[in-house]
Amino acid sequence: MGEMLTLTAEDGHRLSAYRAMPSGKPRGGLVVIQEIFGVNSHIKKVTDGFAADGYVAIAPALFDRVERGFETGYAPADIERGRMVRGKLQIEDALKDVKASVKELQKSGLKVGVVGYCFGGTVAWLAATRLDGVAAASSYYGGGVADAAGEQPKCPVQFHFGETDQSIPKDHWDRIKAQHPKIPMYTYPTAGHGFSCDERGSYHEPSSRQARQRTIEFFREHIG
Repeated sequence: MGEMLTLTAEDGHRLSAYRAMPSGKPRGGLVVIQEIFGVNSHIKKVTDGFAADGYVAIAPALFDRVERGFETGYAPADIERGRMVRGKLQIEDALKDVKASVKELQKSGLKVGVVGYCFGGTVAWLAATRLDGVAAASSYYGGGVADAAGEQPKCPVQFHFGETDQSIPKDHWDRIKAQHPKIPMYTYPTAGHGFSCDERGSYHEPSSRQARQRTIEFFREHIG
């Protein structure tokens, strides 16, 4: 359903991106922001899913700045490798690549939203606070959101967290809520970290389905 293309960021860096097109007239554009596992089969499938819902969806390969073509599965060794690569990437550079993706979608006159998972959940929040041209942002279990909760979003945002997520305890949500009491935050009682990824052991289908429905409704309201 999708294809690979090359984008150029404002600093001249060239990165790969996976793009999926809707069958009819696009409702809008979405930037799908990866986990620490790269633009792998799961992220491509998620991107295809948003295209099926009517959006031109682009998943930029943010780790191209560290290791081109990086993608892994979800075994413990994969997690360690993903964390290592993530540690070498400056968040400011990741945002440059998201910005390039937003601009690519804007070329077609589309309103653009961002949706991100895990590492991408943090990047989605920062895209909402730091980038122009983002019309809405849906952030899934971003572990770095609380540390940047003092920033102010330029567009509507929603958050999704699993209540049994060992890596993002409740005090993270509380810090976010204290700064942004009006931003919708959805928590899922029996879901852990990565609950929306059907290739992970932590996948929780009911929570994933509900979160995705809320995300689609959110983008319908703010993008089209």
